[in-house]
Amino acid sequence: MSRIGKKPITIPAGVTVTVDGATIKVVGAKGTLVRTIDAQIGCTVEGNVVTMTCPEKASNDLQAKHGLYRALVANMVKGVSEGFKRNLIINGVGYKAQVQGNKLVLNIGYSHPVEVIAPEGITFECPTLTDVVVSGIDKELVGQVAANIKAKRPVEPYHAYGVRYKEEVVIMKEGKKAGK
Repeated sequence: MSRIGKKPITIPAGVTVTVDGATIKVVGAKGTLVRTIDAQIGCTVEGNVVTMTCPEKASNDLQAKHGLYRALVANMVKGVSEGFKRNLIINGVGYKAQVQGNKLVLNIGYSHPVEVIAPEGITFECPTLTDVVVSGIDKELVGQVAANIKAKRPVEPYHAYGVRYKEEVVIMKEGKKAGK
């Protein structure tokens, strides 16, 4: 049995979780998330606690899904109550970012500005010209959008120019040395 799957999920105030067969719907102050889980994994809501159950003689694949779906439901509960954010840093001479409506416009060393359109449920913020904050209620979507932005200009290891996560550590390479 999955250790993660056995853990109960506590529902904070202002969040409601409804289970309809294999469909789980989580409604909170920030929005609504819906996910369909495997029919063999049971989900029950008792008071302010959600528990996921797995059959006693389950296959390894089903046991892995037990922990997966518990983590996904926990992320849904956290997303509708608190939300998720990914911070990106843009480093380079003349590199900058700005928000125009629901678009993020990046000047990251190409001959043209790179525009990223925010999908439904995602918001962009630029506290400074070199900082970008991607936020939303769906953890998976926030992470994917941030990864797509990061892929527009990967960090190069000599000067650390490019787009990276705020907590990411760039291992620098040594440049050329002068001859003797």
